[in-house]
Amino acid sequence: MSKEKITIFDTTLRDGEQAAGTRLGAREKLEIARQLTRLKVDVIEAGFPASSPEDYEAVRLISEQIEGPVICGLTRAIAEDIETCQKALAKAKRFRIHTGIGVSEIHIAGKFADDKYGKTMGEKQATILKMAVEAVKRSRQYTDDIEFYAEDSGRADRTYLYKVLEAVIEAGATVVNIPDTTGYAIPEQYGGLIRDIRANVPNIDKAVISVHCHDDLGMAVANSLAGVKNGARQVEGTINGVGERAGNAAIEEVVMAIHTRRDFFDEVETGINTRELYRTSRMVADMLGMPVPANKAVVGRNAFAHSSGIHVDGFLKKRETYEIMRPETVGFGESRVVLTARTGRHGLRHRLEEMGYTLSEEELEKTYERFLAVADKKKEVFDEDLAVIISDEIHVLTEQTYELQYLHVACGTGTLPTASVKIGIKDEIKQAAACGDGPVDAAYEAIREATGQAPKLESYSIRAVTGGKEALGEATVKISDNGRVYIGRGVSTDIIEASAKAYVDAINRMVSVQEKTSEQK
Repeated sequence: MSKEKITIFDTTLRDGEQAAGTRLGAREKLEIARQLTRLKVDVIEAGFPASSPEDYEAVRLISEQIEGPVICGLTRAIAEDIETCQKALAKAKRFRIHTGIGVSEIHIAGKFADDKYGKTMGEKQATILKMAVEAVKRSRQYTDDIEFYAEDSGRADRTYLYKVLEAVIEAGATVVNIPDTTGYAIPEQYGGLIRDIRANVPNIDKAVISVHCHDDLGMAVANSLAGVKNGARQVEGTINGVGERAGNAAIEEVVMAIHTRRDFFDEVETGINTRELYRTSRMVADMLGMPVPANKAVVGRNAFAHSSGIHVDGFLKKRETYEIMRPETVGFGESRVVLTARTGRHGLRHRLEEMGYTLSEEELEKTYERFLAVADKKKEVFDEDLAVIISDEIHVLTEQTYELQYLHVACGTGTLPTASVKIGIKDEIKQAAACGDGPVDAAYEAIREATGQAPKLESYSIRAVTGGKEALGEATVKISDNGRVYIGRGVSTDIIEASAKAYVDAINRMVSVQEKTSEQK
């Protein structure tokens, strides 16, 4: 069975840019338009040319340089707006004029309160109808592709709305836009509105019904899809759902709902290149300065991330257990297991194997214990964290002579730095306390006293191996004894502890070599 195509009308550069605190220049709009072309949207609403010289320039540039999508400009039902729009669009290969006017009594009473439009609501409605028809006829002088928006259709009187739509289609409109301008509708109601328009506008078969939904109640995507199920064949929206107030229907969500639920939307399809969705999302977010929430559907950082041990286990056994879309379908690299304290051993082993580590059960258990300790301090454990945990733990299993069991350091302005330690030496525990020039020096002096080892400290360094407030710090020390150099490493979210562990590690390496040398003699 052949499917009907849903036209995707992107208004990121017009309605999306109306989001509070955002502004795009002409060149930025052009770059986004190029990416929207790669995404294969059908119509790009490039702007509102009459609103400002910069918007006019943006529409002109996009019309000149972008090929593929239809380039659209918005106007009010005013002759000057239409003339300006036509000039801005003049060099486009294919262009559309999008004109319209408010049709609800709320909009008419608020915007057309002046008596020149009529003294009664009936008189004002007659004037609005005349303005709508004239705007379409004027636009028809420049193009056969005319879209008419009946602003605030969701709250309009149905009989009047049907009358306006019939008149503008008769005047030449090829697309009729039914905006839920304030996001007031719910899916059942909005879907019913589209169904009723099809049933009550005699010439509706001569035009495409378009849905344009806002997200004030969080239902813009649901309302748009309800419109599609009831006969709408164009969906208007923005990338990431950006836009006026709470925003518009998110194009990526509408497209992937149709793509993923083909069983439900079995009569329609889109021509969108879904693999460009993630890239487009990031570009729009960066240029508008509006970061994408981590939990954003389809394109959020966590959209294909699994953390809970039960979810991770199920996902690793069979992807479809917890994923209804493939990340590569929308342009993500791949699904990822987010390592947290809830991940579990299966998820940890899987990630370690991906990194090239094969651990015995004993090594895995030791690593898992350390992993939990780090995970309790951090929101997420990264591959870099695992690498240093492995390096820190695995060699300790085979080379540990001294074990740092306790460390306490006291220091501050005007206070002599002191440190106390407990060092495990096989079945024995040694305690020691010492002072130093700083907290690290004091810790090292206490370790020397507890171990009875006094190598020369050649060098010391500390660096952050991961980002964030609870980042792991990696300390590296170089010690020498009898002309031989030994290097130790230690890792912790506490840099003093990392420094102490690095020093103990270096001493363990030194003692190990000394014992092997002694055995060979």
